[in-house]
Amino acid sequence: MSIYPGKGKVAVVKTSPETVLEDIDRLMKMAEVEKALSKDVTTGLKINISWQTWYPACSSTPWQIEGVIKTLQSLGYNDLLGIHNDTVVVDTSVGEANNKHKFVTNKYGIPCTYLYQQQFEWIEYKPKKPFLVLDKVYPDGVFIPKTLVGKNIVHLPTVKTHVFTTITGAMKNAFGGLLHRNRHWTHSVIHETLVDLLSIQQEIHPGIFAVMDGTFAGDGPGPRAMRWHEKNILLASADQVAIDAVSAKLQGFDPMSIQFISQAHEHDLGVGDPNQIEIVGYDIEQEQPWKFVQEDTFASRGQKMIYHGWLKPLEKPLLQTPIVGWSYFASNFYHNVYWYPFVGRQRVREALKTPWGQLFEKYGDGQVVMPGMEPKTVIQAGIAIGAVTALLVTAAVLLSKKNGS
Repeated sequence: MSIYPGKGKVAVVKTSPETVLEDIDRLMKMAEVEKALSKDVTTGLKINISWQTWYPACSSTPWQIEGVIKTLQSLGYNDLLGIHNDTVVVDTSVGEANNKHKFVTNKYGIPCTYLYQQQFEWIEYKPKKPFLVLDKVYPDGVFIPKTLVGKNIVHLPTVKTHVFTTITGAMKNAFGGLLHRNRHWTHSVIHETLVDLLSIQQEIHPGIFAVMDGTFAGDGPGPRAMRWHEKNILLASADQVAIDAVSAKLQGFDPMSIQFISQAHEHDLGVGDPNQIEIVGYDIEQEQPWKFVQEDTFASRGQKMIYHGWLKPLEKPLLQTPIVGWSYFASNFYHNVYWYPFVGRQRVREALKTPWGQLFEKYGDGQVVMPGMEPKTVIQAGIAIGAVTALLVTAAVLLSKKNGS
């Protein structure tokens, strides 16, 4: 049984751009952050970057990071550290600039650790109780960053849907920190993976806490190609299962029907049943139904055919061998060449007219990067199309010569 301060308790507040930093302070204190996190160890801030381009509800917000830093420092947490990792489809160094994260951590003198850099040692982790799936996905050993062991962790997710897990939040945020670049190998068993990762966290971190931003919230095919909504809401908890359950309920989903929440609840890692969660602060029953829906993109439909459909027998050759680059290219092409330039950018322009969009714009140099078609991916596409065309032409010539002879 997991016993820790704040289990089953979630703080919720309504906020505004004018009061958000003060509201985060009040929120974290209502969630009893000082009981959850020791001041005698380093506290890592696991910042979420789901896209190197800013898009509402997609990645941690600058005011979310700033509010958490200010509150922790005011409470005497003097050893803070930003935690970043990368993915095969997201450039973190670009993302922390475009999402204005770097501006905030620099402003408060918070150093950042980039787990994908070579100097960081990844050690094999031996769990105290058996894994659900990770040892099967990684038969040669489950490796985690040595530098995270013994540190508090504060997760900074947003309120949004996800193509693979219905919603994504505090539990999914660990996915981008504890596992290395081959973490996409777990997508076919993603729910069990998140439960395993929470179990690891409870063994290696003295304290775990989450502050979730729902100022903008996203529904549809998250975590990137979403529809954004102004919801003006913030959540905080030491219970990663409970905060995700409350987020799911707000979005309109039954938390216990979401596998990673129900499994974590069943393994007593946290409280996933809304009837057993104590909510302090804002009464979420006042909220009009959000009616969010989880949807797929063209890319995610293809991935699901590999993970769960008729292409399942080809999963390892397609995604765990040197030819895996095709899947990274497909995702980049869809999101950065097609979706953002032709759909997302107009949505960003509309978001910038809102009070939250205007607040985002004020951070840093006051500029918002809204890229066009990603040049690198366009060039790759041209090369790929040229190569395929050349092969087809060559085949046609050879075939015509053969028929002519």
